[in-house]
Amino acid sequence: MIGGGFDGLGHRASASAEVPEPVEGTGAPAPFPILQPGTGPIPGDHYLPATPDTVLWGRLPCAADAPVLEIASGDTVTIDTVSHEGILDDQGKDPSAYFSGHGVPRSQVLDDAVEIAASVHRDPRTDGPHVVVGPVRVAGALPGDLLKITVETLVPRVPYGVISNRHGKGALVGELPRGAHNVSVFAAVAEREGVLHGTLPIHEGAEPVVAFPLAPFLGTMGVAVAGDERPHSVPPGTHGGNIDINLLVEGTALFLPVQVEGALAYVGDPHFAQGDGEVALTALEASLRATLRFEVIPAHTARAAFGEVVGPLVRTPEYLVPTGMDPDLDAAMRACVRSSLALLGGRWGMDEHLAYAYLSAATDFDISQVVDIVSGVHARIREADFAGVPAVEPEPAAAAGSVPESAASTGSAADPAAHRTRVARGEGDDA
Repeated sequence: MIGGGFDGLGHRASASAEVPEPVEGTGAPAPFPILQPGTGPIPGDHYLPATPDTVLWGRLPCAADAPVLEIASGDTVTIDTVSHEGILDDQGKDPSAYFSGHGVPRSQVLDDAVEIAASVHRDPRTDGPHVVVGPVRVAGALPGDLLKITVETLVPRVPYGVISNRHGKGALVGELPRGAHNVSVFAAVAEREGVLHGTLPIHEGAEPVVAFPLAPFLGTMGVAVAGDERPHSVPPGTHGGNIDINLLVEGTALFLPVQVEGALAYVGDPHFAQGDGEVALTALEASLRATLRFEVIPAHTARAAFGEVVGPLVRTPEYLVPTGMDPDLDAAMRACVRSSLALLGGRWGMDEHLAYAYLSAATDFDISQVVDIVSGVHARIREADFAGVPAVEPEPAAAAGSVPESAASTGSAADPAAHRTRVARGEGDDA
């Protein structure tokens, strides 16, 4: 809802808020204020904007990267993420021009997207497409621990997104797209009965009469890998990265095995909506303001709660969600079944043959995506089914003292003291 209330995505309208300009071709004004860098609500303990100093484009952080922010376990960080759609080379690498071609006024094009497109290096021949914010060092995180990232809020920054299908990519390589060019579909956001929806036409150039509800999540959430080589941003792995699991909406958590001291966490690839499989290549890609809580789960506590966790593990209010990944989808499925068996045994002590029977009778295995070089499968294990079985909860470690004051600090426009961003990236930052 507008007019002083909240809609389903955490936007509040107020009497003093500037009325957004209309998005041409949608027949309606923008359904919420534009969240330019540093404007609007910033609820986290820290604010991390997307700037040339705080992002990588097409690569993921590794152990050699200096953190752009240092926090204590339990802190929350509000992060402005930037979608890669609209800034890529095949779209002109000029988001102002690209989106103006779809009727978007310059005031609704994000300033940080414009700056990143103009000044951050990316080699389209060797790098991925994703803009990744980080890394964030979490004090006390050590290899063997789990980093728990709780998704507190996800707020759309703009009232539109893009869905793309590119040659050589997607589920139907060689069939779609037809013709010589890549296909990028603009989708405006509209409010329908108090809920935000993405919209599409039935025919190219027609009115957008198809509407689907938004369910925002971050496609990329990860921790740094060991060594001094930055991974490509597309394939997911044990470090997380581009896992594209659409269950990771507000109120859920992702557990990741820590691989380097401080974890060096990062996020990106913001999505407004995605179907399981992500078959065309991308979701409805669009920029989000994410507020996340980062907590360190010590190794012994993690093992007592879940057994041995060797890859991303999602927890929703209803499900525990182990994962499996492999370039071969069948192998990814088998890996997910093995992870599920290990979780049932590690958390509830279930005999393997009984766990296998339970999975066959009661657990859905979903295809996360088939378009990221490494395919992903995730299982939805209903925790209520085990309500009568004792289990240990993954309690986080106590915060290990204050964050060092040696790093440079910048704050949000709303409250510089409350939202501290420490920028300390070293040399060699080009992706």
